[in-house]
Amino acid sequence: MGAGALPQPVARRQPRRGLGAVSAVATQQSPVLVVCGMDFEARIAASPEVETLYGQRGVMLARSLDIRLMQGCAGVISFGVAGGLDPTLPPGAVIVATAVRSGQTSYSTAPYWTAALRRALPHAESGLLAGSDTPVLTVADKTALHDSHGALAVDMESHIAARAAQALGIPFAALRVVIDPADRAVPPLAFAGMAADGSTDVGAVIRGLLTAPHQLGGLLRLGRDASIAKKALAGARDAVGAGFAFPSPVAA
Repeated sequence: MGAGALPQPVARRQPRRGLGAVSAVATQQSPVLVVCGMDFEARIAASPEVETLYGQRGVMLARSLDIRLMQGCAGVISFGVAGGLDPTLPPGAVIVATAVRSGQTSYSTAPYWTAALRRALPHAESGLLAGSDTPVLTVADKTALHDSHGALAVDMESHIAARAAQALGIPFAALRVVIDPADRAVPPLAFAGMAADGSTDVGAVIRGLLTAPHQLGGLLRLGRDASIAKKALAGARDAVGAGFAFPSPVAA
């Protein structure tokens, strides 16, 4: 699984790290909380109608979600790129999840919200996402994960967000875009170059290339895939509208 090693800036409003970018108006209106892994994903997601939480993984992300969700929000959506598991999906394939599976546990998405996302994205794939606590980098690992669950793609945030939302009865959805296809391994340096705050540590990538120059080709391929994925992610974001297609109480 990989986020692009060298993400390009996206010309959108800058969110804050951690407990996200919100206007006072959005906070008062109980906004949708958007959970991302990388800073470029959060920049694409940002709008006055939503909060973003990004740059955290694992236990830290779970704790931040628990704290934030106790304050209430309209819904939680996992948004960003994902590693491809289904061999038919190319970079840029948009996925609206019907459920997220982690190990033997499956978390369903809110049917009415998922339906609204699918109406906004009629050409998107729909199906299962896998959640993983560790990066899924090799073709063999991707194949094994796909064979075990039939998941379309994998990321490291969706299962944590789904678990936290379900615990409090908050609607959950997931919208992801394939970055690395199932038949392509992710260079280890791509993950090593992800800083703890969700940004890219270019210095770490360069230092890594000094000792592992054979990874350069893979990083360049991933960079091309990332450009495709980011365009698709931005297009999907525009299509679902400022509030991520979250239905009004009447529509729900």
